[in-house]
Amino acid sequence: MQLLAKLRIDSFMVGILATVALAALLPARGEAAELLGWATKVAIAVLFLLYGARLEPREALDGLRHWRLHACVLAATFVLFPLLGLGLRVLVPGVLTPDLYTGVLFLCLVPSTVQSSIAFTAMARGNVAGAVVSASLSNLIGVFVTPLLVVMLLNTTAGVRVSPSAVLAIVVQLLVPFLAGQLLRPRLRWVLGHPAATRTVDRGSVYLVVYAAFSAGVTEGIWRGLSAGVLLSTGLVCAGLLAVVLTVTSVSSRLLGFSRDDRIVVTFCGSKKSLATGLPMASVLFAGHPVGLIVLPLMLFHQIQLFTCAALAQHYARSPEPVADLLPSG
Repeated sequence: MQLLAKLRIDSFMVGILATVALAALLPARGEAAELLGWATKVAIAVLFLLYGARLEPREALDGLRHWRLHACVLAATFVLFPLLGLGLRVLVPGVLTPDLYTGVLFLCLVPSTVQSSIAFTAMARGNVAGAVVSASLSNLIGVFVTPLLVVMLLNTTAGVRVSPSAVLAIVVQLLVPFLAGQLLRPRLRWVLGHPAATRTVDRGSVYLVVYAAFSAGVTEGIWRGLSAGVLLSTGLVCAGLLAVVLTVTSVSSRLLGFSRDDRIVVTFCGSKKSLATGLPMASVLFAGHPVGLIVLPLMLFHQIQLFTCAALAQHYARSPEPVADLLPSG
C-alpha cells in the first residue's frame, strides 16, 4: 500500500482492475454464479443497513423533502439521457450498427444504479441521505417508466410485462435494510465507530458488482464474434455519452445553486445506469431479438462508469470543501 501511495496509484482502482481480470480469467458459472448473486444481494443489504444506521432520522427526512435535488437527478436520468440517445442516431450506420444503436438508446432509458451511486457518494463525502432517496426513487420509477420509454422510442412490438416482483425486490433489498438500520441505530453504534468496517462494505459491494457484471458477459459469450474495431467504437460512444452527462450534471447543479454535497449526488446518481435492472428488462422487452448484442453497450457503459466514477469519487474525497459551502446559510 505504501508503494502504491508513493507512485500515486489508487488502490481502489487497482482493486477494480484486478476484479475485472479475475472475472475474465475465472468467471462465475453455474452454482458459483448463483452464489455470487446471493452474495451481492447480501452485501448490498448490509450496505443499506449501515447507511440506515449511520443517518440521523431527521437527516433522512430532510433528504425526502429535498425535491429539487431529486427532480434534477430524475431529469438527468429520464430526460437528458433519452434526448442524447436520440441524437446519437446520426452514428448509424457509419459508427454503430442498428442493433448496437438500439442498445445505446436502451441504456439511455434504464434507471440509475443504486448501490454504486450511494457508495461513490459516500466515498466523495457527499449527501448520502439524498443519494439514498434519489437512487432508490429512480429505480422505483424506472420499473414503470423505462418500459414505456422503450415502447415509445424503440417501437417495440413485444408485449411489455413488468412484474410486481421487481418492485418487491427493490423494497426488500434496499428500503427494508435501510429502515432496519434506522431502527437498530443504538445497537449498531459500535460498528459505526469503526470507519474501516463501513469502508470495507462500500468498496466490497462495488467489487462484487463489477465481478458479477463482467462474469455474466464472459459466460454468455457476447464478446465472441465482435471485432476489436466494433468494441472500440461502441466503447468510445459510451465514454463520450458519460462525459457529456457528467459535464451537464456538474454544470447545471452548480448553476442551480446546490451545495457541494448535493452536487456530488447529482453528478453520481444522475450519470449512472443500472446493469442489474437493465438486463432483466431487456430479456423481456427484446424477446426474439439479439439480446446479448443489445445489452452490450449497457455492459460497456457500466464498466466505464465504475472506473470513471471511482476515480472521481477519490478526487472529491481528497479535495477540500469550498469556503462557500462551509459558511452557514442565511
